[in-house]
This record gives sequence, structure tokens and C-alpha cells, in this order.
Amino acid sequence: MAPKQHVKDAKSRRVIVAAVIITDGRVLACERSAPAEVAGRWEFPGGKVEPGETDQEALARECAEELGVRVEVGDRVGPDVPLAHGRAVLRVFAVNLLEGDVPRALEHTSMRWLAKDELDSVHWLPADKPIVAELPALLT
Repeated sequence: MAPKQHVKDAKSRRVIVAAVIITDGRVLACERSAPAEVAGRWEFPGGKVEPGETDQEALARECAEELGVRVEVGDRVGPDVPLAHGRAVLRVFAVNLLEGDVPRALEHTSMRWLAKDELDSVHWLPADKPIVAELPALLT
């Protein structure tokens, strides 16, 4: 398991975390509902790491808020992805659903479970594309 990482202070880059949730050889993709400039684009669920939270704590909180699920956060998937002209970074982790929890689209327009041959069937946000490139090895 990757070491826990904390947001250092207000001057450090903003950290955004996202979850790669794989079940039965399919990965969960979520369709953005807002803001308008990204509505209809697809992403991995997640959000901002708040001061005092580890990446893993933030991702567990975001999964509960956005999907209504409890999760166990595992290893990193792919490299850090620079965002906002270097003012932020996206970190993605493999995540396991706990005790039969089933994701619901609480903050997204819709969700889809995508197999390896369906990864290109949705219009991914640019930040998620480097992670999508890592998925074929994980979707067996």
C-alpha cells in the first residue's frame, strides 16, 4: 500500500484524488453534471483533499459523498497528473467496495461500468485520460 500523504499547507499544490473502482472486470466511470464547461464529460469519482486529511481519507470521504459507498483505498494507479497549470495535481488510487456496497450517482448525471473494449466509448476529461491508458492492464 502506498504511504499516506498529507496536504502540507495552503501554499502547497491542491491535491485532487480519484477512485478507480473495478468490479467483475469493469471500471466505474461517472458523467459530470457541472460545471457547464465539463458537464457531459466522464471522470473517475473523487475530489479535493482537505487540510488535515490524507489522500486516502479524502478519497474514502468523497466516495461516500458522491457514490454512497464505503471503500478500502489501495495502491496508486498511474502517475500524478498536473492540473490547473501546475497549481493542482490529480492522484488516482485503486479502490475496493466494502461489504457489497453498490455505487449510486448522487452527484453525477449517470454512471457506467466499462469493460476494456469500452474505455473509448465515453468522452473522458483530459486529466483522466492518462489513467484510462493504465486500465487495460487492470481489466482482466
